[in-house]
Amino acid sequence: MCGICGELRLDDQLPQLQHLNAMMAKLARRGPDHIGSFSDGRLAFGHRRLSIIDLSYQSNQPMVDAESGLAIVFNGTIYNHPELRAELQAKGHHFFSGGDTEVILKAYAEWGEAAPSHLLGMFAFAIWDMRSGTLFLARDRMGIKPLYYTR
Repeated sequence: MCGICGELRLDDQLPQLQHLNAMMAKLARRGPDHIGSFSDGRLAFGHRRLSIIDLSYQSNQPMVDAESGLAIVFNGTIYNHPELRAELQAKGHHFFSGGDTEVILKAYAEWGEAAPSHLLGMFAFAIWDMRSGTLFLARDRMGIKPLYYTR
């Protein structure tokens, strides 16, 4: 499965990208298919991808949805992503990829912090709201995909 990492600064400093690069290097065995990073102000995300569901570049991460102003790093599998995709499309959401990562982004855009209650699977993810400057972290209920943070 993939590897995710990030840094959120709580002071007036920008994230130290050398730290992000060091974290991504430690995650190399977690994802040989793509390495990606994203930064926005006081936040930086890193991702090592192991392609499983959507093998195309459109599911590379960090994934940014300009329409909603959201960015995500995600590790795991959402088993009910086809059903959620159909439900979200019926609510007017448009998709640019075929994977489950974007389904999480659209679910968060639709249901906010209640989005994880709609997800069936094993997962850990971080979503950055570029408009409000807020970070949302979630993992599956059983902790199959752990999520660690420190201050």
